[in-house]
Amino acid sequence: MSLPDPTGILRAACHCGAVRFEVTLSEGFASARRCDCSFCRRRGAIAVSAPLDGVRIVQGAENLATYSFGTHVAQHHFCKTCGIYTHHRRRSNPDEFGVNVACIEGVNPRDLGEVVWNDGVNHPSDR
Repeated sequence: MSLPDPTGILRAACHCGAVRFEVTLSEGFASARRCDCSFCRRRGAIAVSAPLDGVRIVQGAENLATYSFGTHVAQHHFCKTCGIYTHHRRRSNPDEFGVNVACIEGVNPRDLGEVVWNDGVNHPSDR
């Protein structure tokens, strides 16, 4: 299977469809990565990068909840109905979002192949 063209606006949604959004990626699918911090390793999602103005909620903004912990810089957004993580404001770069690649229409995370892991356990901001 092939991935959708990452250079335009991509459509995305949570599992139940209550939250729908559009995404413009910073670096296409080349930015795909996982993190092994205490939260991300439990979540298990692959994230791709988008600038702050690259995520536009088109439906269900009121259905998004936010979880934040530790330094409270990262803000993890998820659907209140189905619980699916949609995107988060990054601690490593608060000027961008990480977007759950599995929410993007036409993307099967398996099609990305091997995905880089970031060392979130030893986050640079903790030093």
